[in-house]
Amino acid sequence: MDQMITCLVVDDEPYARDLMENYISRIPYLQAVAFCEKAFDAIDVLQQQSVDLLFSDIQMPNINGIEMIRSLSNPPFVIFATASPDYAVDGFELDAVDYLVKPISFERFLKAVNKARGHIQQKRPQALPAAPPAPPVANHLFVKDGYKLSKILFEDIYYIEGMKDYIKLVCKQKNVITYMRMKAIEDALPEDQFIRIHKSYIVRVQAIKSIIGNTAELINNESVIISKSCRADLNKRLGISGSQEK
Repeated sequence: MDQMITCLVVDDEPYARDLMENYISRIPYLQAVAFCEKAFDAIDVLQQQSVDLLFSDIQMPNINGIEMIRSLSNPPFVIFATASPDYAVDGFELDAVDYLVKPISFERFLKAVNKARGHIQQKRPQALPAAPPAPPVANHLFVKDGYKLSKILFEDIYYIEGMKDYIKLVCKQKNVITYMRMKAIEDALPEDQFIRIHKSYIVRVQAIKSIIGNTAELINNESVIISKSCRADLNKRLGISGSQEK
């Protein structure tokens, strides 16, 4: 059994905290103790309990992430996650484990966590096994749905439509519109189950019933446009040869 790595997230953006919560839930040896909106709230948590790893935004009101870390007498290992690359030098001067620039893919997040895990393993060499297990395959994600977080099973999604700063998830039970960019939801979805077929559409591969011209007919009887730039990747995924299209 792996010894759990406790972690704390501080970010003033609700979407960023939601994404971190989703990513952390997919890694079996990470256990989040709190998700804080303000740096002062995170400081209170750190004064009350020991935390192995801190995920911190930098640009926050009142006190930023750099100032927060400098104020701590015994800070945990830190991974900065910020929209600006301008603070990278400051971050590494504080011996940050890694510096992530938003938007953050799950693969980049996992790489940073494994790097931090190595540091923690050196600090408590008997606590963690040398070879980390592969994260379990997730079957869902959580998205902001009004005033709550809704659990959406991957198998219930037909397709996702991008609408500027929002996305619409078209699902079996109901449709959900949430504040999120297409790139962020694409990174949160398993690549073996979903494919982007247009700049505004991501579909679940198993939801495709047929291909007619430049549209994908789905099992919920809706049609989704396929762009020319995405057609080759879709054909490869579906095993469609050039001769079959003619």
